[in-house]
Amino acid sequence: MSFSPQSQGEILPPDGSEAAYSTENVAPPQRRTRSILSAPGTYVLVGINCAVYLWMVLHGVDPASPTPIQLIHFGANVPALVLHGEWYRLLTATFVHVGLIHLLTNMWCLWNLGLLGEPLLGRWGMIAVYMLTGIAGNLLSMGVNTLLWHDIFSVGAGASGAVFGLAGILIVLLSNHKLPIPIYELKRLRKSVIQFAGLNLIIGLATIAVPLIRIDNSAHVGGFLFGLALGVPLIPRMTSGRARYLNRQKLTFLGAAFFLSLFGYLLASMVKTG
Repeated sequence: MSFSPQSQGEILPPDGSEAAYSTENVAPPQRRTRSILSAPGTYVLVGINCAVYLWMVLHGVDPASPTPIQLIHFGANVPALVLHGEWYRLLTATFVHVGLIHLLTNMWCLWNLGLLGEPLLGRWGMIAVYMLTGIAGNLLSMGVNTLLWHDIFSVGAGASGAVFGLAGILIVLLSNHKLPIPIYELKRLRKSVIQFAGLNLIIGLATIAVPLIRIDNSAHVGGFLFGLALGVPLIPRMTSGRARYLNRQKLTFLGAAFFLSLFGYLLASMVKTG
């Protein structure tokens, strides 16, 4: 994945100032160093994921191949447990990984997408999108496993649903030509994200025919589609000032949380009556 996160303009400066870029008097974006201060939300998410993995290893989990029981103990997604009240697993599962390679792969993608997307979302927006799309992916995965495959004991874990969610929202946000970024750069960045999402979706679908590794395609698709949906209401306010943009974010994310809660409730009702 060849992104250039240093080349984008900023809608929400990381220093938290009230200034926001407009489309007037646009200067060429300056190159930025990849420091923690440039994308604090991204580094917080990467740090939590790495800390959870280290916590698991220090408690006796195999670094390369955790058992399903170990994954469940540390918060993996299991439909049977979620439907019996452990709804927190829809979120905690996004920070649990099935071995070091799984962790490193997801963190590399999260880091690249985060450095590209956080200037457009802000630190709290970045964290909110990660959580919401990760939960959305796990909810869809749970729905597919329980209603389609009648499997309530499948174990799911990883940040990939949230990573696909970030890709989805970036594809939408980078389509806004009013951003203070040269059009050719916007198109290049958007094309890179689309290629990343498309390639990884194809790889995931290919594992259905050639099951070399187990990939939760439902979580990927769920996170990706929810990311696309989250981006749509944000576009009109991206260049209308910081206050309006943040207000639109709050409304969008609260509405998304309500939708996910409603979807979870309906899913639980369908499983019980099915």
